[in-house]
Amino acid sequence: MSKTVSEAQLKSYYEVAVDLVKKCGPLMLEGYQKGQTDFKVKADFYDLVTVYDKQIEDKLTKGLLSAFPESLIIGEEESAATKRLPELTDAPTWIIDPIDGTTNFIRRIPHCCISVGLAINKELVVGVVYNPPADELFTAWKGHGAFLNGQPINVSKVSKINQAVIAYEISLIHAPSVRDKNIKRIYKLASNATGTRCFGSAALTLCYVATGQVDVYHIEDLKPWDLAGGAVILREAGGVVCHTNGGEFDIMKPNCVCTSTKELSKEVISLIDEANQIMEYTFK
Repeated sequence: MSKTVSEAQLKSYYEVAVDLVKKCGPLMLEGYQKGQTDFKVKADFYDLVTVYDKQIEDKLTKGLLSAFPESLIIGEEESAATKRLPELTDAPTWIIDPIDGTTNFIRRIPHCCISVGLAINKELVVGVVYNPPADELFTAWKGHGAFLNGQPINVSKVSKINQAVIAYEISLIHAPSVRDKNIKRIYKLASNATGTRCFGSAALTLCYVATGQVDVYHIEDLKPWDLAGGAVILREAGGVVCHTNGGEFDIMKPNCVCTSTKELSKEVISLIDEANQIMEYTFK
């Protein structure tokens, strides 16, 4: 049932989530420092999971439900185990990715993180993204700004694609079902931008837009836990998060364009439309 949440309650959610995520940092670092640790392959050859994913998710779930028993959980590993994605309701719902950027984690590339988002009444209101290898803790709660290690962060003022550095997950090309779409879109966007970067972690990339290190991020075909925490942080840093077609962003189907400014998002969406038309023409 939908209900209004007080500022005090929202602050409590935020503070407990930050504390729990920080407490999971040493566990993540333990696995990271081992490097090529044991891992398993999920349904697809490129989708990897380690024992640390499960341990971190279990620790977060236990702590959050102990503090807030009225909460629900949407976790990556639990969803993988049950082979179903829970429905998002109005109840306070924690959306957890215990390790976003698992391939980076396994190979000791310091772009991997723990990501936690909280949705209430189907609205994202708290975000925590923690990268222990780089000692980066990004946090935000609705209406109170975004922070990196306690210091306020803001998006850039870039409003034109030819002045922008974009982020794009080129590794999506490994998936045959979305390969052609991504080749066309990255070609269109990258050829118009100042530079292009790939970090291998959606949650962290949203945070890099929030700090102004990059100006654009476009991603599709991911899951709610990949983007929930970072989306809150980016919006609270002054950025734009919308659907690829320019409509409202839906965390349960998180196809999105994320930018520093509204003007830039419109230009990015226009270029994506051009790329889509090229696809339709090419494959008729």
